[in-house]
Amino acid sequence: MSPITPTPIKPLKPLRGVRVLSLALNLPGPAALMRLKAMGATCLKAEPPAPKGLPAGTSGDPMGQYNPTAYATLHDGIQRITIDLKAEKGQTRLHTELVRTDLLLTSFRPSALAKLGLGWKALHKAYPALSVVAIVGAPGARAEEPGHDLTYLADAGLVTGLDLPPTLFADMGGALMASEAALKAVLAQKTSGKGSFQEVALSDAAAWLALPRHWGLTQPQGAVGGAHAGYRVYPCKNGRVAVAALEPHFAAALCAAAGIAMSGMATLFKPDTHQAIAAFMAGQTRQQLDKLAAAQDIPLHTLAG
Repeated sequence: MSPITPTPIKPLKPLRGVRVLSLALNLPGPAALMRLKAMGATCLKAEPPAPKGLPAGTSGDPMGQYNPTAYATLHDGIQRITIDLKAEKGQTRLHTELVRTDLLLTSFRPSALAKLGLGWKALHKAYPALSVVAIVGAPGARAEEPGHDLTYLADAGLVTGLDLPPTLFADMGGALMASEAALKAVLAQKTSGKGSFQEVALSDAAAWLALPRHWGLTQPQGAVGGAHAGYRVYPCKNGRVAVAALEPHFAAALCAAAGIAMSGMATLFKPDTHQAIAAFMAGQTRQQLDKLAAAQDIPLHTLAG
């Protein structure tokens, strides 16, 4: 008998048939739009004209100017048009698009939207079935405050030294929350027939990501903050190793490999256990540790120095 080839599982496309128009620039809006497209939505991005003096074809989205690679990835397969929202012609084009739009994605301050005639009350009156997902910096009355990813992370307690965070947590977390809000809006529209307004604050995204730290989990005294010897980054002979042997069976395997007698989980919180595991790791190469992980079922990942 010939082997049976499994049928590939097709990804779900819950937003197939939903038309999304985005006016959102920089990172959170385009990242959310990328996710909506992946869920099957028909996505259109409207951008302002590029500043004068830039080469022809330059995007009016600042991301396209300061990181073309990221911009290209975010907008792969997404139709883009140029609209000057401050001009009458641009407003006409915008409202032509809104007639056939199910969901509008924005990232302006509320006052800027109001000046452009795009406040929620005006839009809902003109297009009752249209939903809006508005990405703002901070919620409610604070939506007019200036800010960026770094300031929201700092406010949430996620900037702990002078080094910049390794990625844009608030922006990317906000993009996830915006795509979630879009799904909620589409579900609500299907049951009520009316559009809804969803506000997504980047500061709320940062606060959500910061919860484990506020609970103490990632504080130095926390199990995943450094207090547990099986959940740390250690130097090894030719690099580093990230060890995540948190559960008892993983911790027991790690202790056995390092020659440590384990008498309950309390063992992993003792200073001498930290020292013993550090000494063991320092004597191993990345290749040896990779083999150990596979043979003994220990969750670890080796890294260059």
